[in-house]
Amino acid sequence: MPPSAPDRSTAPSPGRSNGAQDRLDPALRQRLLQEARTPWRGLRRALWLALTASAGLGLATMTMRLSSGDSVAASDLMIQLTALSLFGGLLWFDRNRDPAS
Repeated sequence: MPPSAPDRSTAPSPGRSNGAQDRLDPALRQRLLQEARTPWRGLRRALWLALTASAGLGLATMTMRLSSGDSVAASDLMIQLTALSLFGGLLWFDRNRDPAS
């Protein structure tokens, strides 16, 4: 005889509060809820920062080469400008918009 399925009427539903949730520190609970809404934010922001810095460094190198009289392909310059604006925009849009934090 197969084991019977557990009675789901006694299991806490997401809308109901249980004892463990009531004992959770409110600040920790808010942090966990924020992490659930925006997972991996710290890692993403570190990646956007590294890619923005890389594009900025590449653009700075190209402008120094231009100022010294060397030739730089316009397409390469546009790639660096696009990368800088794209990754800078991603870094900006991924910021924490909550004024309390």
